[in-house]
Amino acid sequence: MTIIDTAEPFLLPGSRAGVLLIHGFTGAPKEMRQMGESLNAQGYTCLGIRLAGHATTPEDMIASRWTDWAASVEDGFHLLRGTTDRIFLAGLSMGGVLSLLMSARLDVAGVIAMSTPYTLPNDPRDFPVSVIRLYSRFVKFLPKTKDPPGSSWFDKEAYKEQVSYPQNPVRSIAELKLLLGEMRAALPLVKKPALLIHSKNDTYVLPENMEKIYAGLANASDKTKAYITGSSHVVTRDAARQQVFLLARDFIRRIEAAQG
Repeated sequence: MTIIDTAEPFLLPGSRAGVLLIHGFTGAPKEMRQMGESLNAQGYTCLGIRLAGHATTPEDMIASRWTDWAASVEDGFHLLRGTTDRIFLAGLSMGGVLSLLMSARLDVAGVIAMSTPYTLPNDPRDFPVSVIRLYSRFVKFLPKTKDPPGSSWFDKEAYKEQVSYPQNPVRSIAELKLLLGEMRAALPLVKKPALLIHSKNDTYVLPENMEKIYAGLANASDKTKAYITGSSHVVTRDAARQQVFLLARDFIRRIEAAQG
């Protein structure tokens, strides 16, 4: 197994609370690297994990299951717990799904979910899991969008350095659908503070998803939603990324102060 160049996991030691950074579906730790560097500059220990089957080959992803992705998060949490006693989860897209799900299972200080889906879009992928699995035997990959690659990005130079699989593995879409069901069931169980961030310009996961997640967090001790503009789906890499980093920093600071 060879990890794609520049897509390796990363650990940035700091003197304050830990932040576990979780990338998205077909993505890589690189999606979260700049956010980690920004928070690390504020003193936070930041660990960017690689989800099972990602940043290597699409075949590796096809062989992985949603439980493997959840286990990747749990492993990262325990690794980070060895160096810090307070951990925030921060995830992008499917990483946000995993962050919300695992914040109901792990003893975290808070959770940041960015560009997070509540359901799959209403397109050919939105079939029952059994149908998607059967379909995957005949069609291994589907395009991510109908638009040209990178057309939704505001920062075209940043897109050129983006690392992700070029297409969505169909078999993995079935696993994502299962994972989304797990997250929706877990939302009322999330009792820790939560920050939701979404771009109004996101055409991949529409902003209405954030409203549904926010409503589902009925028992969170503190919940905040923040809309940004001037960014595509990958808010941690696109043009408005600094605004995202500041929102995350301010949220973590506020929760740390409240928790003492």
